[in-house]
Amino acid sequence: MLNDYGAMILDGAWLTLELALLSMALAIFLGLIGVALRLSPVRWLAVLGDVYATVVRGLPDLVLILLIFYGGQDLLNRVGPLLGFDDYIDLNPFAAGVGTLGFIFGAYLSETFRGAFMAIPKGQAEAGAAYGMSRFQVFFRVLVPQMIRLAIPGFTNNWLVLTKATALIYVVGLQDMMFKAKQAADATRQPFTFFLAAAALYLAITSVSLLLLRVLEQRYSAGIKAAEL
Repeated sequence: MLNDYGAMILDGAWLTLELALLSMALAIFLGLIGVALRLSPVRWLAVLGDVYATVVRGLPDLVLILLIFYGGQDLLNRVGPLLGFDDYIDLNPFAAGVGTLGFIFGAYLSETFRGAFMAIPKGQAEAGAAYGMSRFQVFFRVLVPQMIRLAIPGFTNNWLVLTKATALIYVVGLQDMMFKAKQAADATRQPFTFFLAAAALYLAITSVSLLLLRVLEQRYSAGIKAAEL
């Protein structure tokens, strides 16, 4: 029975992986903006960054997904006529999923990046400035490489949670792995078989991700370990 629906579920798994990767790319971008705001010496910018991180992390993911998809669609259709656009605007579930998950996990990553930046000794930036580096060079040549090394454990955790959170996007109609698994389960009345298959695919994605991120962590920690020896 699984063979009849296996290709369909695998297609959904590929869409799930695309959703996770694009959402994480957006989350990294928003997380860097968020940490820049939170560490800004300008108070209102720091407050704005803190509000973003606190509010988003305090709300359930499913609530935000439904709010952004249905609420955003309603808002666009209210604003559209005011701008001369009379056609009904139908949000794409994939784009909405990427935007929502990226927005949610951008808040989590801003906290991860913030902790990593704050763990870097201040003397590192001062040493870079003493060598004649500009602030831009100090940031990208001195601080960012160290931040990446310190942020990888937290980043790994966020990636794993985001990958699992993609399962929630099927509620807005995205035909991802969970959507296809539910279709197969409903059609065959064998929910255990197809949801177990979906669980195995999620486990495969997260397991491979852990191996790749572990290699990345070892690469960025190589110099530190050598210095300790």
